[in-house]
Amino acid sequence: MRSFDADPAHVGPGPQGQRAHRRHIDHSARLERRLHAVRPGVWTLVGNGLSNQTFLEGPEGLIAIDTGESVEEMRTALAEVRAHTSAPLAAVLYSHFHYIGGTKAALDEAGGRDLPILGHERIPLNLARTSGEIGPAYSRGLIHQFGLRLPPEGPDALVNEGLGLHFRNPEHAPFTPGYVPPTEFFRGGERLTLAGLAVEIHHAPSDADDSVTFWFPELGTCVQNLVWPTLFNVFAIRGEEYRDPQVLLAGIDHILSLGAAHLVGAHGPPISGAAEIAARVTRYRDSIQFLWDQTVRGLNRGLTADALAHLVKLPAACDDDYLTSEFYGVAEHHVRQIAAGLRGWFDGEPGKLFVLPPAERARRLVEGFGGAAAVRAQVTAAKGSGDLRWALELASWLVGRAEAEAGDRALLAGVLRAIAQGTSAANIRNWCLTRALELEGALDLSRVAEHRLRPAHLAARPPREALHLLRVMIDPDRAEGIDHHVRFDFPDAAPAGLHVRNGVSVATDGAGAGASVAVTWVDLIKALCGQTRLSELEASGAARLSGDAALTRRALAAFDLPGLGR
Repeated sequence: MRSFDADPAHVGPGPQGQRAHRRHIDHSARLERRLHAVRPGVWTLVGNGLSNQTFLEGPEGLIAIDTGESVEEMRTALAEVRAHTSAPLAAVLYSHFHYIGGTKAALDEAGGRDLPILGHERIPLNLARTSGEIGPAYSRGLIHQFGLRLPPEGPDALVNEGLGLHFRNPEHAPFTPGYVPPTEFFRGGERLTLAGLAVEIHHAPSDADDSVTFWFPELGTCVQNLVWPTLFNVFAIRGEEYRDPQVLLAGIDHILSLGAAHLVGAHGPPISGAAEIAARVTRYRDSIQFLWDQTVRGLNRGLTADALAHLVKLPAACDDDYLTSEFYGVAEHHVRQIAAGLRGWFDGEPGKLFVLPPAERARRLVEGFGGAAAVRAQVTAAKGSGDLRWALELASWLVGRAEAEAGDRALLAGVLRAIAQGTSAANIRNWCLTRALELEGALDLSRVAEHRLRPAHLAARPPREALHLLRVMIDPDRAEGIDHHVRFDFPDAAPAGLHVRNGVSVATDGAGAGASVAVTWVDLIKALCGQTRLSELEASGAARLSGDAALTRRALAAFDLPGLGR
């Protein structure tokens, strides 16, 4: 098993003219759109979006698990299952916070009836985190990993996402958001009765710490987010918190202990038959343990993460089952993540202890190799011989310099495109192609390189909580020497404050502030989102500053928000 393969014989055309690894193209057949009848009264819809929507019928109605990315996605899923059952919706369950954006469609179908919606208690926190402080980085990572800006046709077109055919199915545009918060929260360990069915809930952190496994003993059916239609993604190239394999293994062992006759996932086709589930899930969990064990074995022997990434190889038998194949991420990246998760970024390699600034390091490396022309020649030669790892590093030096030319960016883009065409892993192909298009100037992602606050997100939060987001938007140079606490007096919301001090911003309740701004919360939201400026609100009389107004203006101008400047 290899991260990518430079052999052109393994690259084939896809149905939209894509140039991609044949195994990556073939994987699409497993993710095709299909409503699987898992057993009488249990259905799961694969291929409707990135995730499945699953339905279980009990004596008192229908339970829906996960609602996809949009109202349109869930509405489509409901229409599919309605060809097989007319049982009324009795409850909605969330397996984790990723795929719960279409719940309004379920409420619409319920016609105003009270519909229980159950999810883990950390779901609101995770939604706030990904749309809050780390919003731009999270959005940019999604674009790269899922190829959201790749063209619809041609050699660079999307093939599949590894977990599903699309991140968002184009048929579901305009992707109306329809998340509805849980009406009831659980922690895991609960045993409930829903729609007349017993359900056991087990907290099982996976790619999210709010992930759970649902066990329906009367149906012999387990619905979970641990066993994927690909090698589990310990490392997400979009950037995520560490997914500890030791925690994953506990959750998978719990699944094995159930002796389920049917295993339904958040992604991919279901598996039926207790013996087949036991054999395949055991191999799946062992592939994850193998990566952890061998990484730790190497760390204990003094090996670096760079060395381990090349030394730790999954057994060849892992390629015999799509559950343990590299159709999403790649093993060598997972090894690096395990090493970093256990030991941190410094792996003992002296050269990494104090690294030069990137642009300066690139300049010196290029000069040391004989100048840019010599490095370009080596990149071309390495790429031509299939030595893509070396070509990638050399081309990255050229682009990393302050003196980089358009030709250098095109050279790196060509190497990235060759890697994309030679990998079976969707994440890697999508990331490389998206980055190549950026380098070539065909794609501009500058809009997700800055924080753009949205009125709906701010209006849904109490002012103090919303102002807390500003902590990651303060420029320490502009804030230098400022120690100023300002209270915002809102006639339409609870008061809140900002204390700018020591180069940081701290949201407060405003008590004890030495200055104040009288303004409506609605108007301040407009200023925060760039729809107006605080200075314009002052000039019109919609905002009134008290106390040291000049210092208040200076403190607010320290944020990367033009609406707060002058």
